[in-house]
Amino acid sequence: MNYYIETYGCQMNVADSELIISILNDAGHIQSQDIDVADVLLFNTCSVRDHAEQRVLGRISNERHRKKSKPELKIVLLGCMAQRIGQRLISEDLGIDYAVGVDQYRALPRLLDEDRGSELGFDSSENYERMLPVHQGEHCAFVTIMRGCNNYCSYCIVPYVRGRERSRPYEDILQDVKGAVKRKMMDVTLLGQNVNSYHWNELSFPALLSKLQEDVPELYRLRFVTSHPKDLSDDLVQVMGQGGKLCEHIHLPMQSGSNESLKRMNRSYSYEQYLNRVRALRAAVPNIAITTDLIAGFPGETEEHFEATLSAMREIEFDYAFCFKYSEREGTAAAKYPDQLPEEIRLSRLQRMIELQREITLRIYRAQIGKEIEVYVEDFSKKSKSQVSGKTRDFKIAVLDGDESQIGTLAKAKVIDATAGTLICE
Repeated sequence: MNYYIETYGCQMNVADSELIISILNDAGHIQSQDIDVADVLLFNTCSVRDHAEQRVLGRISNERHRKKSKPELKIVLLGCMAQRIGQRLISEDLGIDYAVGVDQYRALPRLLDEDRGSELGFDSSENYERMLPVHQGEHCAFVTIMRGCNNYCSYCIVPYVRGRERSRPYEDILQDVKGAVKRKMMDVTLLGQNVNSYHWNELSFPALLSKLQEDVPELYRLRFVTSHPKDLSDDLVQVMGQGGKLCEHIHLPMQSGSNESLKRMNRSYSYEQYLNRVRALRAAVPNIAITTDLIAGFPGETEEHFEATLSAMREIEFDYAFCFKYSEREGTAAAKYPDQLPEEIRLSRLQRMIELQREITLRIYRAQIGKEIEVYVEDFSKKSKSQVSGKTRDFKIAVLDGDESQIGTLAKAKVIDATAGTLICE
């Protein structure tokens, strides 16, 4: 069959879609970039926020019309949303034929060939050992090193849909990274809900980073997401301080600057402990870029609690922050908290958070003017074919004059201007 796949959500979902493509291709099915010729429509979904789920449902609703001209067309819901409420959605007659959760991807070929979707269970725990994804990027690759999460933050649905933590064997990771490099993907990001918890036999996460750099010398750059602050060890800080292929960037979700909110979020650290980790990172890697996640309008958040978050943002000065208003997730502890905030307060605080971060980001980016940087050129600029763009080692987008011959190479550039999202270089 010809299949068409759309992916929603985080990098983990992107990596899962690449795994699904590998499974289907190995079974003889054919990936299509043209939805009009597809026999199967696959939607790989995210459940972190309600908005993400509503987007998918809207897309599926828009594509149901195809079944009128092609009755045999199958629509398959994949991933976190399928794991969470897939069976319910099938019963609601929304046009979804099958729901395949995050640990059932191996069953996809059988499901499509034999039409036996009702036999799928949702209580397994899969690590997809000895399976290599088909990376879809041209110059950068996402490599999953572990699945699941043990932290149960009170607002987060992930542990309920992705299960408990389990690490991928090192040999699988090594072959995955080598395969990406062989295809000229020289910027590799290691993925996990909490990469700091990676452990395979005697191999810890810091040791994994060191070993990969030794075993794949051709690689240009190595990154990772996401780190949980409570598990960011001194060993990891030390490895990051050694430089090499490991980039000067870390994504370290803070979520709130209020200790009361952090406690209710079940984050297992205080703001002071978080700040200690930031200071340790900056001492080891003085030019490190730190990005974060922040939630506005968490249940019970007072104006004082919110101001503590804004104060933390000013003190730490994140290079960038992904800011979100709190979204209730059915089945999580926070959804049952009685002190839910009105939507208008959540939105107002979110806007204030975004505006402050924009000011900080613009100041940090403009501080780069006059400096020489290294850019991994990944594509043409969105605005002009006479310019190319790519990422710096500290995970900033840079644009510079160039042509197709530079794509896939490392370029030295001088920053001559900056916006709150782009370094403009020559």
